[in-house]
Amino acid sequence: MTPPLKTRSLDVGWQTCDAPAGCAGIACRPYDRCLAHLTPAEQGRFLGRLAPGGGVDLRGTTLDEELLTRVLTAAGRHLGRARFDRAVFTGPARFGEVVFAGDATFDHARFDHLASFFGTRFTRNASFREARFSREFSMHGARLRGHGTFDRVRVGSDALFGDTRFGRDASFRGAEFHGFAAFDGAVFDDDALFRGARFRRAVSFRKAVFGGTAGFEGAGFHGGAFLTGLRAGRRLVLSGIHASAPLELEASGCPVDLRAARVSARFTARLSDVDLELREAILSAPAAVSGHAGRLRVLSLDRLDACALTLRGADLSGCRLAQVRRPEALRLSGCHFAATPEGVRVGLRWPPVLWWSSRRVLADEHAWRGWSTRAEQPLAPDRLAALYERVRRAVDDKETSADFAFGAMEMRRLSTRRRHARMALAAYWLACGYGLRMGRALGWLAVAAAVAAGALVWTAGAHPGRRPVGHRSPSPAPAVHATATGIG
Repeated sequence: MTPPLKTRSLDVGWQTCDAPAGCAGIACRPYDRCLAHLTPAEQGRFLGRLAPGGGVDLRGTTLDEELLTRVLTAAGRHLGRARFDRAVFTGPARFGEVVFAGDATFDHARFDHLASFFGTRFTRNASFREARFSREFSMHGARLRGHGTFDRVRVGSDALFGDTRFGRDASFRGAEFHGFAAFDGAVFDDDALFRGARFRRAVSFRKAVFGGTAGFEGAGFHGGAFLTGLRAGRRLVLSGIHASAPLELEASGCPVDLRAARVSARFTARLSDVDLELREAILSAPAAVSGHAGRLRVLSLDRLDACALTLRGADLSGCRLAQVRRPEALRLSGCHFAATPEGVRVGLRWPPVLWWSSRRVLADEHAWRGWSTRAEQPLAPDRLAALYERVRRAVDDKETSADFAFGAMEMRRLSTRRRHARMALAAYWLACGYGLRMGRALGWLAVAAAVAAGALVWTAGAHPGRRPVGHRSPSPAPAVHATATGIG
């Protein structure tokens, strides 16, 4: 008679326990059962073989709080190579202050209660790939010298990574946090990747430090997100994120990439010494981006769709605005724009000599006139005129608004094809700078007055002997003859 086959729920790649059907725990040599299904005497002999710094292999084993405590105590809370892949922790798993001298893997592990790694030391790599945490997961104050892998973990409650130190790169790709997630004061000596992560409740990265790239590509922020006091050595990538709750960002000294970001709640950013990319971003709620105690250079706003975006103290000298979907929704306060060339320029086109008055211009005009070094498709002058009109309403500086009004008239003059209209606009430009350069009108008036005065002086000096018409010459006085009379 053929013996019944042993059914296994999962092909795990190691010799599993022979006790009950479906137990995936690794068999402890010399026994054919996992640690959880050994007799008390067998467990004692197995634990007696453990020594501080030695390896432990409990893959697939079900561990309650008491059994885990016995294992850690037997090893002096100092483990070598530790393998807890697919282990099931039915009680609180307290690894606080434990030292892992070798690689530690908890891939696919399941934690039914608290998982605490408070102050734990990982001298090499640590992996929690696809681990499941039903309750809290704490690594507050932990130290990882090697790589930290948390790809596709699922945390049902709060996740605490405050003051954690990652010596190499850390990966949280596809991680899902259903409770509050705190990374306040965490230090990542290399890259930290949160690509595709989901934060169902609030997440905080206050004063987090990234030695390399902080990558949040495609991450979802469904609770409040507080990325304040953040520093990244290379760049901060938030491209493709989706934030349905308030998002606060404060960063310095690194490029910030918000391409194709979708933010449907209030967005506030305070940036210092930052190059900002907002191409194709969608901001469905009021947003404010300000340069905070340092330079903020905006690289691109192409295809930006914002219902109300305020830019304060931003450098827009190299950022074109032609493809902003709603330029009238912008509010530009204290922003720096491009400028016309200074002094006299000589060229082969007519007129050969140009003298530029100083005024602020959009980077789009720079591209049209060929002053930009980047290869860009320039905007036609008539569209530039319309763009100037839309943008000038967004600036709060009267001088800049006047310069943009001048630019709109200049583009109209250069784009019109009707000869008489162009001549009229040219005369208007020459006489008073479209009514915006009254100094020019005063100059012409001064020239006219000087010419009139000079003509009058020249006319008077050319005929000095000519007397005015209508005046008679005075007649000479009659001679008076005195008659001498003698007296006798």
